[in-house]
Amino acid sequence: MSRNDDIKFSKNVSSYLSLFVIGILAIGLIIAAIVVYMYIKSGSEPLDANSTETKQIVIEQGSSAGMIGQQLEDEGIIRNGTMFEYFLKLNSITDYHAGEYELSPNMDFEQIAKTLESGRIYQEVLYRLTVPEGYSVEEIAAQAEEQLPVASDRFMELMEDEEFIKSLIEDYPEMLSDEILDEDVKYPLEGYLYPATYDITEEEPKIEDIIRKMLDATQSNSYSVYNSADSYSINLEGENKELTFHEFLTFSSLVEKEATSLADRSKIASVFLNRMSENPAMPLQTDPTVLYALGEHQERTLFEDLEVEDPYNTYIHTGLPPGPIASPGLESLQSAMNPSNTDYYYFLADSEGNNHFARTFEEHVENREKYINNQE
Repeated sequence: MSRNDDIKFSKNVSSYLSLFVIGILAIGLIIAAIVVYMYIKSGSEPLDANSTETKQIVIEQGSSAGMIGQQLEDEGIIRNGTMFEYFLKLNSITDYHAGEYELSPNMDFEQIAKTLESGRIYQEVLYRLTVPEGYSVEEIAAQAEEQLPVASDRFMELMEDEEFIKSLIEDYPEMLSDEILDEDVKYPLEGYLYPATYDITEEEPKIEDIIRKMLDATQSNSYSVYNSADSYSINLEGENKELTFHEFLTFSSLVEKEATSLADRSKIASVFLNRMSENPAMPLQTDPTVLYALGEHQERTLFEDLEVEDPYNTYIHTGLPPGPIASPGLESLQSAMNPSNTDYYYFLADSEGNNHFARTFEEHVENREKYINNQE
């Protein structure tokens, strides 16, 4: 073997040894990380999962993670204060609320940490109820039965329980008015159950409490949008009319059921406003109100459906229907509050859900021929 070969061989051996050492170190670090993780995880379990004891713990202002961990260990709430300190740092939890807490040895690190972070007792989420935008109360009831241990029939009973509804009007006097009890309103709380995901911590949740959660969300979102302006008014048959929150929610629900994109929502809102501003007012002629009147889910609205005698049918009645037809999302609420400035009076959606707007009936007929009839 030549000298050059010896050198190359030595370099190769050195390279292999270096890679071997690096590999061993990497494996060692991974094993160490796993051991540390398992160590902290095992230590994060409740000190006594079956304990029913609670203790009043006072967290002083300015307490560090280490100080809190040691205090909880001394008070018999957790097993190891140092591990709790590491848990807080690994999860980037640095904002602790000073105050008095009622803690128990049956709480794990996550529950304790979230309690200190939020300033209130953290409870495990047992169920989640997701209410999509544009759902009606009937659809929400079915969704609740599917995702929670509750009955849709009971949910719908409450939707028509006048005594329960009146109690809610008392609880939410600014947001809920007697308008929701109008005889023409199909369901008093239609549109008022805000579309969102709700965390449920009770093993046997009460529907009444769930409904109040939704109303709280409506107050924080829908009602806040409405209150963001000093007043909300529209041009109705040539005269300025200030809308109540109930009417604003009704208007927003029409936009929600017709819209397919954010840009279209504000344009659709403008179409409805333009029609109502005419003197005499043009009917809104929105198909979702007909389907709501029929109480059926159909792919298409038939010509005979348009003649159904119902307060919600905007083909035979001008102005807004008696109440919302679904729960509008934030985008529809904001579009109703800030509609586009257009001179459109008509729109239609093609088979792909794209909306096409027109200023005149003749343009609308052309759009129908181009985007609907020629595509069938």
